Amino acid sequence: MSLDQSSPFGGSASTNYAQQNEPAPDVSSVAAMAGRVQRSVERVIVGKGAEIELMLVAMLCEGHVLLEDVPGIGNTTLAKALARSLGCTFQRIQFTPDLLPSDITGTSIYNQQTGQFEMRRGPIFSQIVLTDEINRAGPRTQSALLEAMEERQVTIDVDTVPLPRPFMVLATQNPVELEGTFPLPEAQLDRFLIKLQLGYPGEDDERTILRRFKEESPMLNLEPAAGAEEIMQAQRAIRKVFVSLAIETYLLQIIRSTREHETIELGASPRATLALYRASQALAALNNRGYVLPDDVKRMSGPVISHRLMLSTRTRLRGRNSNAILQEVVDAVPVPVEA
Repeated sequence: MSLDQSSPFGGSASTNYAQQNEPAPDVSSVAAMAGRVQRSVERVIVGKGAEIELMLVAMLCEGHVLLEDVPGIGNTTLAKALARSLGCTFQRIQFTPDLLPSDITGTSIYNQQTGQFEMRRGPIFSQIVLTDEINRAGPRTQSALLEAMEERQVTIDVDTVPLPRPFMVLATQNPVELEGTFPLPEAQLDRFLIKLQLGYPGEDDERTILRRFKEESPMLNLEPAAGAEEIMQAQRAIRKVFVSLAIETYLLQIIRSTREHETIELGASPRATLALYRASQALAALNNRGYVLPDDVKRMSGPVISHRLMLSTRTRLRGRNSNAILQEVVDAVPVPVEA
């Protein structure tokens, strides 16, 4: 559908733009850049196109991703392939119980020769940071990421230092091993834009993996498909993607329904509202559309909202999870249709 045709949210898209005195945004460059990056990552990662697309959505929204899956699925490989394809610097932090906040952010060290304290920057000063098994570190260390994730800066002693742009945290946690782990608090879960699972590959995909990695890793020959400046331009461009009043209302109804559902003790926060709004804009841009459809909101609601919900004890004891409850919520909200 082109922008001058009838839109599925009431009236025509061109009329809506005219009322706002704004030109229809051209997101073709965003879609082209994302396509190059996705094809580059898929040279290494097999059969995970939908998950790669979600990570690109997070990057365009300046958000962070929580990967919850069993070991050996390829979380680290995916993070490295994404960083290399985006032309970004990359650091990996292995979270352990004895890890200190200063091991992440850095510290000030006294230089005896100069008689002054010098700042030693930690691994958080990278454009893409992989925090492996984040739930193995204690709450104090986990909280060292809060300022970095929300404000793109860290405080070392009394100095506040900005982080490089673009900046993205990819965190992994193992859902199987519970011994010696510390569950992420709700405040930190709320700072992850998207939560996703890679899952086991199918038989054909696993056969492709065997053959692709038979001699050497394709990561060795992976070249950047984008650059930092191009990424930041795309991040600014997606904020201009048009969201009609009907789509906005639909999104808000989904969010508010999570706060009123009888099985949910803690519904989606205003931060989740903004996250779903931005993620829907980014998904539309990746599909080369300058406007958001209801399907964009529905597609992003699960990855963006499900990990932010706190279910009641009775609901958890019945074995129901947040994904199933959220699907009920989304299905109950009327979808805006073409006028």
